[in-house]
Amino acid sequence: MNLQDILAPRAKSARPMPQGVEDGMPPHSHVDGTRTLGEILAELRQLSPEQIEKVGHHQRQNGLRFGEAAIELGLVSHDDVLRALSLQFNYAYGSAESQRLSPELVALNQPFGHQAEAFRMIRSQLQLRLGNAEGPVRTRRRALAVVSPNSDDGKTYFCANLAVALSQLGQRTLVVDADLRGPRLHEVFGVPNDLGLSGLLSGRHGDTVIKPVPGVPDLFVCPAGTRPPNPLELLERPAFGLLMHELQQRFDHVIVDTPAAEYGADALVISARCGQALVLARKHASQVATLQELSALLSAANTTLTGVVMNDR
Repeated sequence: MNLQDILAPRAKSARPMPQGVEDGMPPHSHVDGTRTLGEILAELRQLSPEQIEKVGHHQRQNGLRFGEAAIELGLVSHDDVLRALSLQFNYAYGSAESQRLSPELVALNQPFGHQAEAFRMIRSQLQLRLGNAEGPVRTRRRALAVVSPNSDDGKTYFCANLAVALSQLGQRTLVVDADLRGPRLHEVFGVPNDLGLSGLLSGRHGDTVIKPVPGVPDLFVCPAGTRPPNPLELLERPAFGLLMHELQQRFDHVIVDTPAAEYGADALVISARCGQALVLARKHASQVATLQELSALLSAANTTLTGVVMNDR
């Protein structure tokens, strides 16, 4: 497999960017964090010097933060303040570019909510368990497959938000839709699904398979592509293992969505190629015996089980 048709040629840096990403980087990816919140809000809302002085006066009189004072005066919205904070700290937040993305992306659209915080906690645990992405390539983590026993356990929701959370650290993250039976990541991220993983594995591929996610720096998606009649056979081909190996060299994180284990051996094959798997269970739905059986099958397939997450969404 000639992966130069899929990924951009290697740049001079040790961490090349996939093709097209230079044009897809939003302006806030370059903010250095030296500007004050007031300066950013003034720029976002085109506040006049008189309005800024009015906010400052109201702030001092009432002991408020600048953003709170501006909201009370009706000059900015709560969403404006959240966006300004994301710009100040170079933190991905739902922007005009990402409006077409799914509301399921709570880590992007509600970055200060309890669900986003839960994903950050999971991200921290994975960072500790899977190693240091800043070390030499040979010591980096393997790709992580997210598996679950049944459909509707929330794998796509989990993969998408975990990928957003990882990219918010400034680490280049790729999420791959390897659920060739019922793909959905392209809908969540608003990217075309005409070219994707199935085309790569069947030998039909172009140079736009890996796509930057609009408005989200450092996040990329590889959709599933056309749904094939023989998904398991495609995944069992050597090409899939070669592809995963190459992607692990070019991204800090590779998160892989999989079909439910109830549909066959797809998830086990994908997990073996990734090297690591995280099992997702659903509260009040997943059975302990089923989870134990799936864990045993993963271990038998030479896959490291990084943990089990309970989804109550």
